Amino acid sequence: MLVKRRISVVAVDTNWILNHVIWYVICNMPKSENIKDTIRKDCRKQMDVGVVKVAEDQDFEKLKKLIDDHTGWRLDYNKSSTKVWTKSIPTTSFKMIKVHTVFAEVSPQQVYDVLHDPDYRKVWDQHMIESHDIGCLNPNNDVGYYAMSCPAPLRNRDFVLQRSWLDTGQEQFIINHSVFHQDFPPRRGFIRATSYLTGEIECHSPQFSFLIRPSGSASSELGYVSQTDPHGTLPPWLVNKVTQIFAPKLVKKLLKASKAYPEWKEQNSPDWKPWHNPEQMTAPRITIQDCMKTPDNIFHEPEDLGVDVRSFGTNLNHLDEDSE
Repeated sequence: MLVKRRISVVAVDTNWILNHVIWYVICNMPKSENIKDTIRKDCRKQMDVGVVKVAEDQDFEKLKKLIDDHTGWRLDYNKSSTKVWTKSIPTTSFKMIKVHTVFAEVSPQQVYDVLHDPDYRKVWDQHMIESHDIGCLNPNNDVGYYAMSCPAPLRNRDFVLQRSWLDTGQEQFIINHSVFHQDFPPRRGFIRATSYLTGEIECHSPQFSFLIRPSGSASSELGYVSQTDPHGTLPPWLVNKVTQIFAPKLVKKLLKASKAYPEWKEQNSPDWKPWHNPEQMTAPRITIQDCMKTPDNIFHEPEDLGVDVRSFGTNLNHLDEDSE
């Protein structure tokens, strides 16, 4: 069982409280009440692609199970303190990938803060073109936009993601999955990628979802799970190969960023951490209606630009985990 989550006291408007009370009553009414079945189903929705909901303890428990249970996974990489597993899913050609590593002399809070801090991400993530906080559902669930560069001749990719997080004091969780938002439809020049959520083992696989734990007195243990469809014309076998090669690279980059974070943060708004202090949040409140799927927000660029898939895949063979 998860440790009881930390509670922060923040000022909230009475309409927000009333909304939650109304939904609680609706979701717990007996079936004999005259309430539409569709409303009842919405209350039990899982965190699937396009579904916007406040994450519950069971969602974080499912991520924990994915990280810890290796049944059906294939170990493809094992070097130093980093292991990479992959798993085939019957319903899609895109494999799930799982990474486990240990960061020596880096505290769990450092890693957690690095993954959250949007200003520091601009420093260590050279693939990020732009990111925006679209809005929040509550102090532990928000929706954001992320655009990333891809090597030519590939088109750049972007995502609209719901992010949910939980700090139990012993473990830190961050889970993500693709959603829609009316103010951030697909853009020309970008391919809107999808972070899959799969139910093949009754667990979700959000894109780059993290579980951070202490390891010894001054180190941390990091696990993450990912499954993403970049769309475009890249075949699944190539996506799987690229993901497997670059997973250890992400680990090394994150370790370097985590070690440098305390010094950087000391010079850059050291007290600003809204993921710890909800009263510092400035993003507007969003509603489920803002995140409905419409014809305007499911457009995809048709293809990447002149990709020689065979040549592109062959060039990957020259990369290893030490190359940039």
